[in-house]
Amino acid sequence: MPKRDRPLYAVLIDADNIPARYAGPMLKEIASFGEPALRRVYGDWSANQLKGWAEAARTFGLVTHQETANTSRKNATDIGMVIDAMDILHTGRFDGFVLISSDSDFTALANRIREQGLEVIGIGEAKTNAALRSVCNRFIIAENLVEELAPENKKSETKSSKRPPSDAIPLIISAMEQIEQDDDWYPLSQIGSKIMATHSDFDTRTYGKQKLSELVKGLKQFETRKTNNQLQVRRSD
Repeated sequence: MPKRDRPLYAVLIDADNIPARYAGPMLKEIASFGEPALRRVYGDWSANQLKGWAEAARTFGLVTHQETANTSRKNATDIGMVIDAMDILHTGRFDGFVLISSDSDFTALANRIREQGLEVIGIGEAKTNAALRSVCNRFIIAENLVEELAPENKKSETKSSKRPPSDAIPLIISAMEQIEQDDDWYPLSQIGSKIMATHSDFDTRTYGKQKLSELVKGLKQFETRKTNNQLQVRRSD
């Protein structure tokens, strides 16, 4: 695989299990950490409920894949995505996959891709099962991508995924305990890495903050200082 400045991702979207209103924010988020080179969206396009995704596909240049269920008990979209993912995986062209769905049935697929040594990023709504979240290298909650963009009178349309900042305290303390340190000051970057290593769905936006530094500075349980351009944190209690 040739060396690249930015990782190349195959983006596969389950239109049956993620609302189309997230399309733009999700693609913007993916572009912030890699190149969404392949972008496919799967569903039964004869279904009325996918009209929003049909429009999104035109707007964002997504390739639509028709998945028609032959029986009412079989999820053709899931099966089509899995078959495509395995074909794409064996091309060896991509650095990772972005699986966009709130359906935990993709847990096995994410596991298989990681076994091959590729990165798996998941994007789904806050209701997504913990099994799928945990198997991804990183899991992004879709609501976090749209809440800050939505007008005040439209926020009620999207169920909030926000949690109080104090809920992050145990995660920060646990990360500190995993870092070997001579004193009681810990590099914030290492704290963030330790949290992500054990909680793939950790996102400071869930706690109403854009950055980990903002989150920590807003908690009275911690003190911060800057040393050699590196932000450090210690417990204040």
